[in-house]
Amino acid sequence: MPKILFAAALAALLSAAPALAQTKDRAEAIFAGGCFWCVEADFDKLPGVSETVSGYTGGMLANPSYEQVGHGGTGHFEAVRIVYDPAKVSYETLLTVFWHSVDPTDPDGQFCDKGDSYRTAIFVNGAEQRRLAETSKAAAEGALGRKVVTPILDAKPFYAAEGYHQNYYRENPLRYKLYRWNCGRDQRIAELWGENAFKGLPGH
Repeated sequence: MPKILFAAALAALLSAAPALAQTKDRAEAIFAGGCFWCVEADFDKLPGVSETVSGYTGGMLANPSYEQVGHGGTGHFEAVRIVYDPAKVSYETLLTVFWHSVDPTDPDGQFCDKGDSYRTAIFVNGAEQRRLAETSKAAAEGALGRKVVTPILDAKPFYAAEGYHQNYYRENPLRYKLYRWNCGRDQRIAELWGENAFKGLPGH
């Protein structure tokens, strides 16, 4: 391997957030569902979820910036890393919440945000998560009666986004609510999923 490529690969391994060791009370899931502010806000409502982190994954560029990912060409998705307690919430429940809080039929992005970085994806850790994700994808297709374009991909290095993106919905509630409404996220989810919109979340 050329020295330049080796150095880049090594930098990626060292700088990315390490994968969380799966234990009885701590596990992780990674979902890309368009704007990571919204994905983070949705999953924070779910009992059993202890942490959500907005970030970038799926591409080859180490330590990407928001501007680089948004500009395109990095291969990265906007994604959220979810840390949860398997004794309190199952991976199957996380999948249910994910499908019913996105538009998995849109190949171009999510809602008002278009581009590769805003596409949906599930990043799986191991064979069991893959099996469950594929089963749930088939169920989502059956429920919608149309093709689901969300890919199921092996987890890659995850890079936490800049600090101002973390907990954006809490730190900037008015701006966040205005963005979410104007982007048409909840309206489209209700149109697509009907009474099953946001299924799995408290209050739905």
